[in-house]
Amino acid sequence: MIGRSIIIQTYRTLTALLEPAAAGLLLWRRRRGKEDPARLSERRGHPSIERPAKTLVWLHGASVGETVTLLPLIERLQRRGLAVLVTSGTVTSARLLAQRLPAGAIHQFLPLDVPRYMRRFLDHWRPDLGLICESEIWPNLMIEAGKRSVPLVLVNARMSERSFRRWYKFPQTSRYLLSGFDRCLAQSQEDGQRLAQLGAPRVSIAGNLKFDVPAPPADPNTLALLDGLAAGRPVWVAASTHPGEEEDVLAAHLGVRTHLPKLLTIVVPRHPDRGAEVEALALANDVASARRSLGHLPERDIDFYIADTLGDLGLFYRLAPVAFIGGSLAPIGGHNPIEPAKLGCALLHGPLVHKSADLFAAFDAGGGAIQVADRQELAQAVHRWLSDPAAARQAARAAARTSTELSGALERTVQAIEPLLLRATIGQRESVE
Repeated sequence: MIGRSIIIQTYRTLTALLEPAAAGLLLWRRRRGKEDPARLSERRGHPSIERPAKTLVWLHGASVGETVTLLPLIERLQRRGLAVLVTSGTVTSARLLAQRLPAGAIHQFLPLDVPRYMRRFLDHWRPDLGLICESEIWPNLMIEAGKRSVPLVLVNARMSERSFRRWYKFPQTSRYLLSGFDRCLAQSQEDGQRLAQLGAPRVSIAGNLKFDVPAPPADPNTLALLDGLAAGRPVWVAASTHPGEEEDVLAAHLGVRTHLPKLLTIVVPRHPDRGAEVEALALANDVASARRSLGHLPERDIDFYIADTLGDLGLFYRLAPVAFIGGSLAPIGGHNPIEPAKLGCALLHGPLVHKSADLFAAFDAGGGAIQVADRQELAQAVHRWLSDPAAARQAARAAARTSTELSGALERTVQAIEPLLLRATIGQRESVE
């Protein structure tokens, strides 16, 4: 790595001095339900399981979206006989990985970016290779991995125009951090150009790994039950919604219901613990609602079904022909449209998709998605597609076609990291001998 900037030196000093405050932060987060009390020590770098004796590849994703993106890569690494450690930073990602992580793969919470925590973590796990997903670039992680000569690769790397402008203000800092990666595998040409301009070494374009992730699963018996309950009703789903967006979705529901009185709207909050909050919104507007987390079903007298559970999007994407992608009317940046595209949904999204602008633009250009500016346009688009199932099916086929055309990132990623995998395997054998 090149010389550290003053910003990095200051950050490193402050995070070391503020370690007691970091411990307090973890306790505060635990009280708010944002940490797993039984595994809180992992966030301080204490392992909860022994390191496997063989070559270990460490993969890190921030939360649900990033860790799910890594699943096909995890399976490929395991097929090669490699041990796999997966880290993430949220309780929801840990719960989802408990359901979907392949047998034998290890999950740990990533420690907070405190020097002593990171040293403890890396000294125990001694990864032979680290694959960091998208944009999880933590200074102490990078420094401590560099001290231990752990090769790091930024996979499925992205750098939005908004993030690029922020990084560009601190050129020495960005060059220092990005120089810690052996190579960067970008999602798109635009991402690659921005990363290279900021100082990332050996940038190549691998594509978006999310296109190679299998569609989320669904229990067939539960799907049959829900399909029977929704039979004869127009259905749409608003997925991964955030505060403010549920108001938009409810307004759209009320607008469409004047034309389609049997309408069933399914809302899947990004954070399931907000289910009661969304229900209160529906009740305040005299809309009959039910919550999945309480064991309720979308019976005939329910108009607004709140799916406040984890890992059920596969069910509702299969049930509804039209899906609104949340985080796009609220200033979040847009969530994953690929999963509903693979499961036969026509796609709707707001304009605030800066985190994956190229991805949404591809679906728009292919005819599989429509951008809506506000709740009025959302209502109009939902009504149009639910009133014209043939048009919705045509858009869904276009979305699925775009998803297929843009796949292949998994093979390109595996090919790009092959020399590092080979070096790690040989190094492990030599150390054993």
